[in-house]
Amino acid sequence: MNNTLLEHGQEGSNKQSSPSKRSLAWFDDALLLGIMALLAGCGLIYEYLLSHYAGRILGALEAAIYTMIGIMIVSMGIGAFAARKIRCTFTGFALLELTVAFCGSLAILITAAVIGFGQQLPLIIANTLGLPPDHIPDGGFIGTLQNLSEYLPYIWGVILGLMIGMEIPLIARVRQSLSEEHLLHNAGTIYGADYIGAGAGAAIWVMFMLSLDIQLAAALTASVNLLAGFVFIWRFWQQIRWAKLILIGHFVASGVLVLLAMHGPSWEQNFNNLLYKDKVVYAEATRFQQLTFTERLRGNGQEPVYSLYINGRLQFSSIDEHIYHSFLVHPTMAASARQDKVLIIGGGDGLGLKQVFKWQPKSVTLMDLDEKLVELFTAPDEKMPAHVSQAMLSLNGNALNDPRVNLVFDDAFNGVDNLIKENQKFDVIIVDLPDPSHPDLNKLYSDLFYRKLAELLSADGAMTVQSTSPYHAQQAFISVGKTIESAGFTVQQYHHNVPSFGEWGWSIATRAGKDAKSRLAHNQPLPIEEDWLTPGLIHGAFEFPGNFYDDKDKIKTNKIGSLQLYHYHLASWSDNQGMNLF
Repeated sequence: MNNTLLEHGQEGSNKQSSPSKRSLAWFDDALLLGIMALLAGCGLIYEYLLSHYAGRILGALEAAIYTMIGIMIVSMGIGAFAARKIRCTFTGFALLELTVAFCGSLAILITAAVIGFGQQLPLIIANTLGLPPDHIPDGGFIGTLQNLSEYLPYIWGVILGLMIGMEIPLIARVRQSLSEEHLLHNAGTIYGADYIGAGAGAAIWVMFMLSLDIQLAAALTASVNLLAGFVFIWRFWQQIRWAKLILIGHFVASGVLVLLAMHGPSWEQNFNNLLYKDKVVYAEATRFQQLTFTERLRGNGQEPVYSLYINGRLQFSSIDEHIYHSFLVHPTMAASARQDKVLIIGGGDGLGLKQVFKWQPKSVTLMDLDEKLVELFTAPDEKMPAHVSQAMLSLNGNALNDPRVNLVFDDAFNGVDNLIKENQKFDVIIVDLPDPSHPDLNKLYSDLFYRKLAELLSADGAMTVQSTSPYHAQQAFISVGKTIESAGFTVQQYHHNVPSFGEWGWSIATRAGKDAKSRLAHNQPLPIEEDWLTPGLIHGAFEFPGNFYDDKDKIKTNKIGSLQLYHYHLASWSDNQGMNLF
């Protein structure tokens, strides 16, 4: 009888405690799924951070984001298999998050340091040994180091991918060890949290982190890994071996992250500055691109030479930008019957606009995607050194502040649709966009885009498109011309040497009447104040070697969605872009 009462008492006690146990189990499960979602978001952001750095700073890796995602997915798969070797799940997960936080926060900084050192090593050796400028060592071991350093982001991608791939199996094993109830839907629940977290990470990247300094973004992302580790240690202290030691490691990592958040961006920028031959006087990451301004001082009272690099590629140099912009603007303006209403697509620095105003147009619409870039050439910026701001405003003649200018900030592919809806017509259209070195830019060199521009151009107007280098990228150059022709234009192409770029080319198009070359056939001086470009230079620019267009029939037009021009450009410039151009 006593035994029976005792059994009933124990049973009542178990029934009373079971609700609290179930509540604790639900709490643990929600905690683990929340941690998994956070870590999935971090993993996706690490992919973007590494490919973002490669594309913006190194410049040569246009397909970096696609390559990085592929590499990290494969590495994550291998990491998932490797997780089976971890015996103590709780200890392994706590150590894993500590390691991910360290690697994720330091990857960009270490990469920048190695690449910067590799670029400076030849100069260090030359200065130490007193070598003349034409004997600076750049081959052998040094050349190998410089080339291999470009792949460092991918190496970090493999390392982080392996560790991120271990997270899902370890979380699944932790859930399984806490409650057998999770076995039935373990994989589906874990992957559901992973997918949702990754989606949230992508949204955070686009809306918030894309405009942050890349090193600060890395430190913030790593702090989430560290926070997940802290929470995990707090909840499962008893199951973790060496818990005190791992906790100390988390506190040390916290100090490192605070240091990186405060000083990491400036350290990273200093390393990045080593990539440029001239002194970097200002750098800023906008929502769309990395802007870097350099300054080269010259003696004998000469003005400094200022250059702007966008994503590691030279945009202009103050010493010869007038050559490029004169050829971009003046033949187009002279070939048009009127110059009253002008559309400029791109050209947010205002340098082409300065040349346009020599023709006294009544109005100019300038459409550019990056509002921050335009602001730097419109008014002095508090962050930019005062003398650099003044130099930029002087360089473009303060053209962007002219009341005749209508600034439109939009993606050109969609932005021109609004102009078409408004039934606008332009006497001159000048397309001054970056080379089609990325799939997103490729559509702005497509047949569909040029058909849109045909609706905006007056019948007796003229249009010019920046068309990359006919020397380095001959197929891409010819393809631009053929694509414009396919949209209903009559097209001629011309070229000239711009010392900072080398041989460069443009395509000039008309819709009706005489072609542009015929309209420019007279030898009369330009009806503007222009002390550099002459009719003779313009006429000579239309001459190409006799066999230049021999393979024109084999070169394809860039139909929308085809990426044909992107592939031509990528193949042509693969050996001539990136750090070697700085």
